[in-house]
Amino acid sequence: MLKSMTAFARQELSTPSGTLTWEIRSVNHRYLEPNFRIPEQFREAESQLRELLRKKLARGKLDCNLKWQASDHVDDGISLNTETLLQLSSALDQISQSVPQSAAPNALDILQWPGVVDHKEEDRAEQIKQCVQAFASALDILIENRLREGQQLEPLFNDRLNKIDDIVKQVRALLPQILEQQRQNLNKRFEELSVDLDPQRLEQEMVVLAQKSDVDEELDRLDAHVQEVRKVLSKKEPVGRRLDFLMQELNREANTLSSKSIVTDTTKAAVELKVLIEQMREQVQNIE
Repeated sequence: MLKSMTAFARQELSTPSGTLTWEIRSVNHRYLEPNFRIPEQFREAESQLRELLRKKLARGKLDCNLKWQASDHVDDGISLNTETLLQLSSALDQISQSVPQSAAPNALDILQWPGVVDHKEEDRAEQIKQCVQAFASALDILIENRLREGQQLEPLFNDRLNKIDDIVKQVRALLPQILEQQRQNLNKRFEELSVDLDPQRLEQEMVVLAQKSDVDEELDRLDAHVQEVRKVLSKKEPVGRRLDFLMQELNREANTLSSKSIVTDTTKAAVELKVLIEQMREQVQNIE
């Protein structure tokens, strides 16, 4: 079961004190790399949020953004920290004296400064809980979207794997014909050189040629790798790294097939194999 690493999710939660809006963007990455941008009053929830990610995702670079819109009405559970406010006011006065042209912050900017607004402990705990709940919901949406994107990739893989199967069968069927054609070519070459045909010498040349062009082992390994890819595609856990390794193995066999080629048919087959493998490899980079 494939999961893409590219997805987006948005979740909004309205509460009596305000509205929480989570946006999560995910792209491909070798490891799990989350980046959080959240208001200071929710910063203490970050460890819980990271733990949620580790439990539900294995790979991907994620941008997790939280927007907080406080309610218009005054919350009895919120009060100003007078001491911090006075310290901030004094600091602003010093800045304005040192830099006369500096723009003075408005009241909303000051209220957003850490420590200026105090929240009751029970209200803060509830907000943290709601923050984590909203994030969990957004994460579930993201996972669903990643799964949907991954499922759309499965037909692409199956199509390429079927074509690889067909190419392997074609090359295997051609091998006797290729060797017979090479036998005829050697006979013709001896005749053109007006050399007496030595059957024993011909057989020796054919043995050497057959050894050099023997690709049965490569074809068998291609078959085995294709079967393993199909098996991996059906697994429920993250399979991106395993598929990436298998793409390398498939490409290695295709290169060996190309290097052993003695006729254009097998050369062409090797090229087609490498094209199909590369198409799959590009998609594998985006699979969790």
